[in-house]
Amino acid sequence: MIPKLRSATLSLMYPFQERIYNFGAGPAMLPNEVMEIAAAEFLNYKGSGMSVMEVSHREPLFEDVIKKAEVLLRELLDLGDDYSVAFFSGGATLHFSALPLNLLKEGESFDIAHTGIWTKKAWEEGLKFNGVNVIHDATENHFTDTPVLTDANLSGKGKYLHITSNNTIYGSQYPELPKIKRVPLVADMTSELLSRKINVRDFGVIFAGAQKNIGPSGLSLAIIRNDLLGISGRKIPVLLDYSVMVKNQSLYNTPSTYSIYIAKLVFEWLLKLGGIEAVEKINEQKAKLIYDFIDSSSLYACPVQKRSRSKMNVVFLLKDKNLDSKFLDEAEKNGLHGLGGHRLVGGFRASIYNSMPLTGVQKLVSFMKEFESKI
Repeated sequence: MIPKLRSATLSLMYPFQERIYNFGAGPAMLPNEVMEIAAAEFLNYKGSGMSVMEVSHREPLFEDVIKKAEVLLRELLDLGDDYSVAFFSGGATLHFSALPLNLLKEGESFDIAHTGIWTKKAWEEGLKFNGVNVIHDATENHFTDTPVLTDANLSGKGKYLHITSNNTIYGSQYPELPKIKRVPLVADMTSELLSRKINVRDFGVIFAGAQKNIGPSGLSLAIIRNDLLGISGRKIPVLLDYSVMVKNQSLYNTPSTYSIYIAKLVFEWLLKLGGIEAVEKINEQKAKLIYDFIDSSSLYACPVQKRSRSKMNVVFLLKDKNLDSKFLDEAEKNGLHGLGGHRLVGGFRASIYNSMPLTGVQKLVSFMKEFESKI
C-alpha cells in the first residue's frame, strides 16, 4: 500500500519556529551544540566537499571518525585494553539474539532479572537459542522497584546474568548496580549509558542503543570483555558475531556512518562538559527538581518506589485522569513535547537524558505548577 502524505496536516501540528524541549523517550533530543556543529559540517566535512553521509567507510576521512569515536568512548568510561568496543547497525534489540549466540554453547542457559518489557523481550529471544533462568520477576509489583542482586540470587545453572539497568517504560532504575562475581554480568544500558559513573570492570558485556544518550537511532554499541570473545564455538550470523565485528574494527560491512559521526560529537561534548562525573551531577539535579515537586503536589503522583526512581525517565500520573488529554495538549502548546507515557502503561513520562538541559526541566516544572494552580 502506498502511504498517504500528511504534509498539510503536519504543518498545522508543528507551528514552532525554534527549538523546543523534547521529553520523548527516544529517539531523544541531541545537544544543541552537537546539532550546530553537524549542521555546519553537513555539506562539506573537513574541506572534503562531501558530507560525512557521502564519504566511504573505507576512506581515511571516515576511518578517523570511527577511531576517534572509540577513543573518546574509552576515555569517558575509563576502558582498559581488556575490553573491546564494537559499533553495530541496528538497535539494542539486536543484542538479545547476539548475546546467547556469542556467550553460550548449545544446551547452556543464562540467568535474567525480569524488571520490565526489555528484559521480557531478551528472555523471549534467548529462549530461541538457549535456556533462560528467571531469578527475579518484578511483574507483581508492576515493575515499580528493582532488586538487590548478589551471587546468592543466581540459579547456579546460568553462564551469565542479564539485567536492564534502567527501565524506560516504567521509570525504574537500579540505584546501585549489582556486583556479581560468579558469572559475567551483562547489562542493557540503552537508556542510561554515559549518564552516571560506572565501573566497567564489574561487567562482562555492556550494550546500548544510541538513541537516548549517544546519538541517532539505527546504531548500537557493545563493550565486551576480551576473554568472552569466541567462547561459544557456534556458527553465528556474521553481523551478530562479536569476534568478527571486533576483529574488523566495526567495519566488516558498511556501518551507520552518520550515526557514528554524531556519536563522536556527543562524546566530545560530554568531555567538554567535564565528563561523566560532571554530567551525573546535572542529571541528579534535574531528577531531584522534578521528583521533589511531584512529591509535594496534590495533583501528580509517581508510582515508582523512591529508591528505584529513574534519573533518566520520570514516570508520573495525574490523580484525575480526566485531565490527561488537557495536560498533554497544553504542554505541547508550551513547547514541551513527548510527555505521553508508553502505550502499555499510559500516564506521563519525562525523559531527561544528558542532552536535556536544566532549563528544560525547570520549564516543565513551572508548567506543571501552573497547570495544577488552574485546577
